Amino acid sequence: MELFAMPRTVAERLTDGSTVLRSALPLGPYAQNMATPFRETARKHPDRLLVADRAGQEWRRIAYGAALRTVDGLAQALLDRGAAGRPVMILSGNGIEHLLLTLACFTVGSPVVPVSTAYSLLDQAHAKLRAMAGLVEPAVVFADDAEAYAGALAVSGGQILAGREEFRKWAATTPTPEVENRCAAVDADTVAKILFTSGSTGLPKGVVNTHRMLCANQQMLRQIWPFVADEPPVMLEWLPWSHTFGGNHNVGLALANGGSLYVDDGRPAPDLVQRTVRNLSEVRPTVYFNVPAGYASLLPHLERDREFAEAFFSRMRFVFFAAAALPQQIWDGITAVAASVGADATMTTSWGCTETAPAATSAYFASGRSDCIGLPLPGVSIKLAPVGPKMEIRVKGPSVTPGYFNDPARTREAFDEDGYYRTGDAVRMVDDADPGKGLVFDGRISEDFKLDTGTWVSAGTLRSELLNASEGLLADAVLTGQDRPYIGALVWLNPARTEALAGSGEPSARSAEIRAALAATLARLNAADAGTSRKVARALVLEEPASLADGEITDKGYINQRAVLDRRADLVRLLHSEPVAEAVILPAAPLDHPGAAR
Repeated sequence: MELFAMPRTVAERLTDGSTVLRSALPLGPYAQNMATPFRETARKHPDRLLVADRAGQEWRRIAYGAALRTVDGLAQALLDRGAAGRPVMILSGNGIEHLLLTLACFTVGSPVVPVSTAYSLLDQAHAKLRAMAGLVEPAVVFADDAEAYAGALAVSGGQILAGREEFRKWAATTPTPEVENRCAAVDADTVAKILFTSGSTGLPKGVVNTHRMLCANQQMLRQIWPFVADEPPVMLEWLPWSHTFGGNHNVGLALANGGSLYVDDGRPAPDLVQRTVRNLSEVRPTVYFNVPAGYASLLPHLERDREFAEAFFSRMRFVFFAAAALPQQIWDGITAVAASVGADATMTTSWGCTETAPAATSAYFASGRSDCIGLPLPGVSIKLAPVGPKMEIRVKGPSVTPGYFNDPARTREAFDEDGYYRTGDAVRMVDDADPGKGLVFDGRISEDFKLDTGTWVSAGTLRSELLNASEGLLADAVLTGQDRPYIGALVWLNPARTEALAGSGEPSARSAEIRAALAATLARLNAADAGTSRKVARALVLEEPASLADGEITDKGYINQRAVLDRRADLVRLLHSEPVAEAVILPAAPLDHPGAAR
């Protein structure tokens, strides 16, 4: 079966300067709730693996049939405790118990509230967790480890379900016919989840996710990826289920198509990526989802270990990234490795957010570009609305949230006069004359800033260009320069690349080789005949990793620019100080403005 559907897009130009894009593919019928496809697969294929997670060197596994029996026991336990239809908060990370309890909640109409483990384990004051619990007032709070989550459980309220032994007791409850009755009553408007945003500009917002949103979004994916209906996906998953990418997009893809999920105990960090390599070699997924930081960590292993590359691509249909911009050289590197082992695996991406369930656009065609986010999915209407110098992408359709939990004021502000959700993201067309060639992500409007000349800096676009110019040297960057005469960059180095540059020596941001490579990166970026808003005049290497506890980085590995600038304000001042500080790196060739003066 074909990998992708044939994309067809309709464009309408409006008199206010906006453009509306829609897929010409009508959205097909979809389930009324997310419990239904799971229950259907459990009855048709009871022995098929649903989910597995690591228990030391072995995998714990549970098949669909056994999972259904456990889910129904948990559902009855929720009914018995008066929790059906009321929020259930999950503090634990990805795992078998997390998924089974989620399915039990779907069955009895209880909104699931999965919470980032950072709010429980890293924030000892539990400020954000307290705010979340106070907003949703959970009936039940679950943690798979009573000791590790003791502090978080104490401030969360609700009835406590802690530890795997207690979980098994709840799951052993004998289900009554009321379980099936409640499942049949869960309709498209029932709240499936309350997902909290990162809270980068204050306390997190609770985004209402209905069953309609999740089910419609999965039907959209089935229509653009028609093979998944006949080839149940096998997936390896580390992306946190407290976020929409991992918890809705990926888990939903498995549930909606009778697929199998393996929980990855690795992640894109120097001390954990080897676990991901091991797991990928064993599982050999058919589709793979990761963030750009994940692919940056994996690419060196794929390039130098042919056996791993062959295992990784042995069953692969496509390789998918989202959540942040991917440097083109990483896209090209993954594609080159696939070709070297004779794999016919396409690399692709999409765009969306927590409020859009999440996928709203997808590159379900061979763009060859890492910055192309594709075209609207079936059933989705996209408006490109002028906001300052950019075009904001706004979304309307059955996969869009009805609003924020118990927050009518924010809900009203989130939608424009035509009912489109205002995302705050900017895009532009690949070709203004041909909308069918797709859209390009153009950064967050709120991250853009002005130099002291009044010139706008497109932070997202320039960051991507800087990472591309680094040829793998940089893992990430945050741009500085608001109300200043030139742009600076706080950067993190890619450990794999710096080790290669340092040779036998100890890699250090202060080494001559690495400073020279970074100076050359700035020179390459600045070689184009462009103004100060497209050039980075200075760089400063950050040796302390981005802090998850302080909100500098999300669970998915995406950098929160505002949090970094606020927390490291002293380093921003150092970067822009005169005379130039010793730690600051300038381009290999001087620029024509004061920021690059030697």
